[in-house]
Amino acid sequence: MNSRQNAEKLIAEYQPQFQSFIRKRVTNKEDADDILQDVFYQLVRALDNAMNPIEQVSAWLYRVTRNMITNKKVKRREEPLPTYQEGDDEEEVMKDFSKVLFGGEAASPETEYLRSLVWEELEVALAELPLEQREIFEQTEIDGLPVKEISEATGVSVNTLLSRKHYAVQHLRKRLAVLYDELTGS
Repeated sequence: MNSRQNAEKLIAEYQPQFQSFIRKRVTNKEDADDILQDVFYQLVRALDNAMNPIEQVSAWLYRVTRNMITNKKVKRREEPLPTYQEGDDEEEVMKDFSKVLFGGEAASPETEYLRSLVWEELEVALAELPLEQREIFEQTEIDGLPVKEISEATGVSVNTLLSRKHYAVQHLRKRLAVLYDELTGS
């Protein structure tokens, strides 16, 4: 029996079993069908590879299937990085970055790594700022204090505080753009 006939026989034999296995673990029907197709595609490729024969087809199929289900779930959890262009509303840009930095939901290992990179760069970039700019940025964005409250507490006008924050955001945007470009491949 050639490898094509062998593959067709194995697919016919195992398809119902693995279709059920996948659908119990993947709620989206299209994703489940994609995974099943990918599993059998991998089987055909593995059968064509005479260098590494499959000894226990059922165990091999379960391992590949579990890995593909896991990979599909990880890809679904991955969040795209926020994009921005010069002239975008600073508040929206900051909200997007805050979501990446402070996201409360359980994060994937990739997101955690991304957060650690951004925090490291942010700390370096904040240290480069003049004290007044760094303080207003940290108080509003990290501590969540309203500008009006900071103005009342410090005696500095709201416009001056907003101006300082604006310069801080511009500096941080330029400094973090390098990291952003590296992460997005831009």
